[in-house]
Amino acid sequence: MTSARDEIYVIGVGMTPFGRHPEKSVKELTALAVDQAMRDANCDRRHIGAAFFGCASEGFLRGQWLIGGQVALLPLGFEGVPIFNVENGCATASTAFHLAVNTLKAGEADFALAVGVDKMRHPDKAKSFAFFEGGWDVETPEANAARIRALAKGFVPPPDARADRQYSPFMDVYSSYARAHMTKHGLTQRQLAVIASKNHGHAASNARAQHREPMSVEAVLKAQPISYPLTLPMCAPLSDGAAAAVLCTGAALERHDFGRRRAVRVLASVMKSATSRDGDEAARHICRRTADAAYARAGLGPEDMDVAEVHDASAMGELIQTENLGFCPLGEGGALAESGATAIGGRIPVNPSGGLESKGHPVGATGLGQIFELVSQLRGECGERQIEGARIAIQENGGGLWGIEEASAHVGIFARD
Repeated sequence: MTSARDEIYVIGVGMTPFGRHPEKSVKELTALAVDQAMRDANCDRRHIGAAFFGCASEGFLRGQWLIGGQVALLPLGFEGVPIFNVENGCATASTAFHLAVNTLKAGEADFALAVGVDKMRHPDKAKSFAFFEGGWDVETPEANAARIRALAKGFVPPPDARADRQYSPFMDVYSSYARAHMTKHGLTQRQLAVIASKNHGHAASNARAQHREPMSVEAVLKAQPISYPLTLPMCAPLSDGAAAAVLCTGAALERHDFGRRRAVRVLASVMKSATSRDGDEAARHICRRTADAAYARAGLGPEDMDVAEVHDASAMGELIQTENLGFCPLGEGGALAESGATAIGGRIPVNPSGGLESKGHPVGATGLGQIFELVSQLRGECGERQIEGARIAIQENGGGLWGIEEASAHVGIFARD
């Protein structure tokens, strides 16, 4: 039987707009998100028993290594609170959240704070993109790339299918995934454009999104190529931003009046790491295994989900994850998107926030940005992009690359009581 100690709730969330913040430091972005989350929770800093600070790029881009969480949080009134610095690729913020959940379950605290922040935009854009080169085994870069290219062996892209401009090396990874899917399952570039167009349309009503201009499928297809079949609007931009969440145990929620009506229960928070699977073993994908474990823990299945936020660093990323989360059979993600099922008003709306493609992707904040959206959806606070009747939500966030898949993945399932 589940005890009140084992029940974990999100009682406060905060998030800055994602985008360009040249005038704000990581500390300032952190303060904005944390202040929002604490006020949203109606919670005093003295209640916080542990804080988890996620940031991925600050050491590489600006030299703030080792104690980023202390530097950002101690001036905000968290002196004496144990602060844990977290870095786990693009899954950094979700990892901070996962550690907060398990700290509460272990009885180490009644309230915990999870924060994610990054300032990806650097005056030297080449340095911003170079940061991503640390997202796989740096001792074997040629072997890493060859392994990914082999997934689409024999595929011949059209001429001029790769941009001359700088871009994240992970876009070549996603393009290889897409080419393999095209060869094996008949995915079309237009289906990827449908995903990107949907997300740009969703972001139009999200005041915190980086790109809020709707784009037609045709405009997405005609946009600048990045790495075939991906065009620029199909790819997440460089972003700055922060997000935060305040969590507590069910027992603490019963003792304190923090607004139970707006509390969102964490039904599952599961993390896994990659396996050395082959390219034809899609059913063993890290995110599929993580999702299966999360569904089992929550006692639910894909058919029970009302809304999802998934890691769409590219449109191909969303397609892969809709398959991994069980919203359609493997190989049918393109058809699912083209059917309209993943748009607001469809069977299973995916990325109503606009996703990473449009909302933005400050790596260390991304997972908590997804959680911010889902908590807001379950509370019914999303205005024009609100999913009617949403009661159960799922989040997927992956980071880095090991072998042919994400090095780390988190899946969270959330419910409105």
